Amino acid sequence: MMPIIDGHNDLPMQLRGRYGYDVSGLDEPRPELHTDIPRLRAGGVGGQFWSVYVPGDLDEPSAVVATMEQIDAVYRMAAAYPDDFAIAYSADDVTRALEAGRIASLIGIEGGHSLATSLGVLRSFARLGVRYVTLTHNENLSWADSAVREPRVGGLNDEGRAVVREMQRIGVLVDLSHVAPVTMHAALDTAFAPVIFSHSGVRALHDHPRNVPDDVLTRLRDNGGVIQLTFVAPFVSAEARAWSVAAEEELERLGVPTSEGWPRAPRPGEDPSTVQTWPGADPLAAPSFAAWLEANPRPPVTAAQVADHVDHARDVAGVDHVGLGGDFDGTTDLPDDMRDVASYPRLLAELSARGWSEADLDKLAGANILRVLRESERLAQEPLWPLSPAR
Repeated sequence: MMPIIDGHNDLPMQLRGRYGYDVSGLDEPRPELHTDIPRLRAGGVGGQFWSVYVPGDLDEPSAVVATMEQIDAVYRMAAAYPDDFAIAYSADDVTRALEAGRIASLIGIEGGHSLATSLGVLRSFARLGVRYVTLTHNENLSWADSAVREPRVGGLNDEGRAVVREMQRIGVLVDLSHVAPVTMHAALDTAFAPVIFSHSGVRALHDHPRNVPDDVLTRLRDNGGVIQLTFVAPFVSAEARAWSVAAEEELERLGVPTSEGWPRAPRPGEDPSTVQTWPGADPLAAPSFAAWLEANPRPPVTAAQVADHVDHARDVAGVDHVGLGGDFDGTTDLPDDMRDVASYPRLLAELSARGWSEADLDKLAGANILRVLRESERLAQEPLWPLSPAR
């Protein structure tokens, strides 16, 4: 069985917020997280794009600094566990890591705000080993429209198209999760290499703005790209989304804080354990919320519903254009039977029971995204990823 190569995991954000970037203890069970090395092994994970997310409402210079700190955390994590993690930039690097029994660790930037509208910053990140950039997060940029905001530039303007072309010229994957459909189409109009969706669902099953319409899935097939289906419950289930919206409204009515803000990194010489207060108290555990929660229990969401999204994406885009992008440690809303990175086998078992062949499961698990990575390398005119692992 092909190991899982997952498109999106937010463990670096958790390392920043909970531990001040202390990477110790990941070789032991960490129940406060979705991700640790024992559960990665149990889940059959052989490759992971680690998201180096920073909030979209940071000013651009602050976003660049915080993204650098997140990238540093990935390198430090890999260095701390050399028998388990291997930094990877290319498809060949991933293959070598798999053959050595290590987890190939790739880096993805979640939001073009981290580029500060600068191709020089983009190229610098590429030289540090960044292999994809999600064009937006949840805020519009001056050059690209987000899925959850009213479009302002018609998807991409001239600057945005230049960013897409430069990304593909230097071998950085264009990630279209989080962007508006008009941005998806604009990027596909511009792209000369495969694009990806690192963690999205399908809109035909649930009309959530973070999900991908069928006309885009058809174009994704023709582009040669991959959609990596996510496990985020409100993206998978309309009932889960409606519950989340209602819960947010009730928490706001009650005056219960729901926004945790962005945790700062420790200052030089500062003890990380003395500064970290993130995440705060769980708003769903607030005593004032208990009566509403008892009257309105969270609707169940299951691996079978995730499998429905996978099936639909395969039916429209084709089996060569699907993958997995769980978004573990980037959300608290997950299927009841897929609570952490050990749970991929449950989804694969569900799909196998539906008639998926082992060869097709291999494509979904990792072979498709590995092919896209290799093709992006072939089409890159000036590859900028490091030729040997940075430290």
